[in-house]
Amino acid sequence: MSAQTSATSEKDFIMSPLNHNDEERQQMLQVSEKPSEGDVLPSPVSSAAPKPAGKPKLSTTVIIPIWIVLSSSVIIYNNYLYNTMQFRFPVFLVTWHLTFAAIGTRVLQRTTNLLDGAKEVNISKDVFLRSILPIGLLFSASLILSNTAYLYLSVAYIQMLKAFTPVAILLISWTFRIQEPSKKLAVIVFMISSGVALASKGELKFNLIGFLTQAAAVAFEASRLVMIQILLHGMKMDPLVSLHYYAPVCALINLAILPFTEGLAPFMEVMRIGPLILLSNAMVAFMLNVAAVFLVSAGSGLVLTLAGVFKDILLITGSVLIFGSSITPLQIIGYSIALGGLILFKTSGGK
Repeated sequence: MSAQTSATSEKDFIMSPLNHNDEERQQMLQVSEKPSEGDVLPSPVSSAAPKPAGKPKLSTTVIIPIWIVLSSSVIIYNNYLYNTMQFRFPVFLVTWHLTFAAIGTRVLQRTTNLLDGAKEVNISKDVFLRSILPIGLLFSASLILSNTAYLYLSVAYIQMLKAFTPVAILLISWTFRIQEPSKKLAVIVFMISSGVALASKGELKFNLIGFLTQAAAVAFEASRLVMIQILLHGMKMDPLVSLHYYAPVCALINLAILPFTEGLAPFMEVMRIGPLILLSNAMVAFMLNVAAVFLVSAGSGLVLTLAGVFKDILLITGSVLIFGSSITPLQIIGYSIALGGLILFKTSGGK
């Protein structure tokens, strides 16, 4: 489920309804020099990811295709649930993904060494209240809104809008003087903004509610990444360790608002679509976060950024083939410009 990645060289992936993006996740960008992913169950990331010697590693040629398949699968699976099976309950789906992730990370902690990094993280009550909780609130808002956007917009157009995330991060960083503007960054902002604007103008099924929902999701996600840079600077957490701490917090937050947003309706619909569908959906999203752990240490930031771009292109193509989404020439031009700005942002180190 979805779910696109804070500070120094580290990726922020989002599990499907935790997407980022959607996947979150699931973009790889930087605040200072940090990449991120996006829109699905975006797994959160904080600082430079530790790389204990005991952790298993996979080569770039192995893990990148696995990550691309899982990331795309989460987004397509979520969209299938929302629009084909008419299970239109994003708050419930995000809550279920987070609950599954909270349980899954604790099982892995006891049975594998994938969460050994959690031993190096000291979360005091003060750190929890001043950092984990507010970041968790932003994370929940980002996940819910990014998943809600699928009720109104096509997968292809949502991926195009997510390209604006680096711009949002830069604007917030400039506003709070975390980073100083430069001519190169101004050009990048103009490229990405112009590209997204062209893609929006070319969208045949533009929906204002969906656009505003996704824009808000981008704003919350960008704010979350900047807050991670400020509040958790120096605290090393890879995507899985980060999810280990955030998933329970976000699940409880979502559970508290569920009665006021979707009520009992999603629980009644579970038997219609089948529990196995929800279980497999959450499993794919969780596997994406596990893959993110291996991806973090698999290659350079540029390689991962290019992999993310390739994944988005495949996802947009898949959206056209699977769901019949319409892509106009103007959107192709606009998105190409935005991707050019994103790659320039990465190669310039976000400076």
